[in-house]
Amino acid sequence: MVQEEIISVNDHYKSNWFAIPAQIVSYIFHPLFVPTFIFIWTFERFPFEFSGITPHDLFFRLVGVFWTTAFFPAFAVFLLWRLKFIASIHLKTQKERIIPYVITMFFYWWMYYLSRNFTDQPISLKYFYLGIFVCSAIALTVNNFIKISMHAIGMGGAMMYVVLTCLHYHTYLGTDIAIMFLIVGIVCTARFLVSNHTQQEIYSGLFAGIICQLLAYAFVV
Repeated sequence: MVQEEIISVNDHYKSNWFAIPAQIVSYIFHPLFVPTFIFIWTFERFPFEFSGITPHDLFFRLVGVFWTTAFFPAFAVFLLWRLKFIASIHLKTQKERIIPYVITMFFYWWMYYLSRNFTDQPISLKYFYLGIFVCSAIALTVNNFIKISMHAIGMGGAMMYVVLTCLHYHTYLGTDIAIMFLIVGIVCTARFLVSNHTQQEIYSGLFAGIICQLLAYAFVV
């Protein structure tokens, strides 16, 4: 009886004190927003790589990244939900994630395809876009066996990109790397708290994101 009361208190504490902040973190660092965050970080840290583009064009380039990698995939999921192809926009089951993965793969491939022809932006974005495209394809395959965490994939890829970009430009940004590792820990912890993911699904997503960025870097550079 005492043990049941303790468990009840712990669940109440977890749901009331941690669930809401964890949900907010999950929304802010949603994997669809990661490419936009990465673009902004790259410009802020390596502005010389964008010297061939005007501020006006740079703004629309950022808007294009957001629309292609965040808005259109999210809108596609919304349409799937409204058309009753999926039960929830939160994609709680593996079956519901199949079509969104395919749609996201297309848009990520399109970003990589476009980036190959851009001469006014850094090469680092090329291997980043290739990495997220490859990872979305791998996630679609792994989804047949486990519901791999998309948040962990996004955070793992972003973390590895920051590290690889610092190495590529021979620039030490220790604070940025430390903050990135902290964000990864916070987001993964948040997913443990407010999702039904297992440890295997979280760690698999993190590992997949890291490996795909490494492979993309080796291929492009």
